[in-house]
Amino acid sequence: MLIEGAHHFSLGVADVERSRVFYGELLGLGEIDRPDFGLPGIWYQAGSVQLHLIQTPPGVDVGSRAPSLTPLAQHIAFEIADYDTVHAALEAAGLEMLATGAEVGQIFVRDPDGNTIEFIEPGGRLGRR
Repeated sequence: MLIEGAHHFSLGVADVERSRVFYGELLGLGEIDRPDFGLPGIWYQAGSVQLHLIQTPPGVDVGSRAPSLTPLAQHIAFEIADYDTVHAALEAAGLEMLATGAEVGQIFVRDPDGNTIEFIEPGGRLGRR
């Protein structure tokens, strides 16, 4: 196999500080060092994979986002250990969710910039290793 594994995923965001509240405070990802590229951004460690958030300048289009919450949208997925705990935290934050229930183990939300994020508990009917 040519690929050893996933290293990082990158998302464009409009406001780094607003994203820090979502990804750092709500989701609890640990912020890691990031080189100075001349553009604001934040890097997070999410298990063995990194998430790179890059603040895009106004008027710069980094790709289309789905107009509504749908699992058909391009998205990134985070592995979770406890479906009910994550569901409760996202619900308490007032986020719109598409949730399949603990048996299947998937929850979809959108971040403050409209990027679709999935949370999946492996071991349900989907997402098994």
